[in-house]
Amino acid sequence: YWHSCSQNTNRTCEECLKNVSCLWCNTNKACVDYPVTKILPPGSLCKLSSARWGVCWVNFEALIIAMSVVGAAILLGIAVCCCCCCRRKRRRELDKSDEKEMREREERRMRQEERRAEMKSRHDEIRKKYGLFKEENPYARFENN
Repeated sequence: YWHSCSQNTNRTCEECLKNVSCLWCNTNKACVDYPVTKILPPGSLCKLSSARWGVCWVNFEALIIAMSVVGAAILLGIAVCCCCCCRRKRRRELDKSDEKEMREREERRMRQEERRAEMKSRHDEIRKKYGLFKEENPYARFENN
């Protein structure tokens, strides 16, 4: 059953707020239709600190502050989660790039070792060809005489 909010004026807050479309004003004990075209009730209708909607024990000011705090906490939580995820992702990418860098460094070292061994063998061939090869025992040449 639906009835006009003004019928509950000068009664109790609980009786007024049984209808969700009603707003209770504590200063003048008035039960009025909630101005649905506006988000907040205008000051001419009732001061926010005296206005009650939904429950009698929370005034509109406290409700707005509480909702703002909860909203800010949710946004902060989302921002922290996003930052943590981005850092974790960046850390994984760095680990992969570090691993790749170490692999490339090892490959370069191996290629350098191969080039060094190749150059040594080439130099040894040239030394042999011109008789400049260093023998393990330099006196071995004179032992046969």
